[in-house]
Amino acid sequence: MSDEAQRWRELNRANWDERTRIHLGPGSDYDLASLRSGGGKLHPIEDAELGDVRGLRVLHLQCHFGVDTLKLAQRGASVVGLDFSPAAIEAARGLATELGLAASARFVLADLYDAPTAIPEPASFDRVFVTWGATTWLPDIRRWAAIVASFLKPGGRLYYADAHPAAYVFDDEARLPDGRPGYFAPYLGRQPIVLVDPRDYADPSARLANATHVEWLHPVSDILGSLIEAGLSLDWLHEHAQVPWRMFQMLVKKDDGDWHWPDKPWLPLALSLQATRR
Repeated sequence: MSDEAQRWRELNRANWDERTRIHLGPGSDYDLASLRSGGGKLHPIEDAELGDVRGLRVLHLQCHFGVDTLKLAQRGASVVGLDFSPAAIEAARGLATELGLAASARFVLADLYDAPTAIPEPASFDRVFVTWGATTWLPDIRRWAAIVASFLKPGGRLYYADAHPAAYVFDDEARLPDGRPGYFAPYLGRQPIVLVDPRDYADPSARLANATHVEWLHPVSDILGSLIEAGLSLDWLHEHAQVPWRMFQMLVKKDDGDWHWPDKPWLPLALSLQATRR
């Protein structure tokens, strides 16, 4: 790993260690009450699309502090969650023990690109689960796709849901006079984007001390092309005019809990897909 890549990783890890503490706090949008009651629900998009996971082995990559990992375990899956943040994995293991799910939800501390070494179980999972704010933190989308494919059994499936790459082109910092977000980054830029932003998506009142982080915008063609190159076949792809967090200030929260455009669906906010290992 180059010195520059190592610096990016360290910046992002510090950012997510701090976010973990915020997301466990009282001002966070993370719904731990329903999880602790045994009835934790996924966001509307994946809840409608994922299907039955009872009895399946699921690998949750970039699991943060394990909220969705544990929801999958509550649905009857045997789940392994992986994340690079020590604070997040410590919190995830604590939640698993508290909820009596330690036998069905195991958490591994490792960078995404070190997953094959950290989880030496190739071709052993029925599902790989990757959702919400995941791939924008990864510099190499082709290597990500190869890692996803390596963990899936033949016939195993990836479920992926994330913010739409087209939406990442825009940002409130360049807001238009009518309140819509303005142009922020080139869709086909493929270069690291260094951001200094103290805000947190789950707690509007929080301010991050570790505000500098690095992200990448991966076009849809790169995501799909990488998965196909890695040996997966696309089953379906959906675009959505909603997203689980307030991506732009003008979005409004509706009864389903997601954030939507207030008037017209100006552009897709989220993308979801299923792909099967050939």
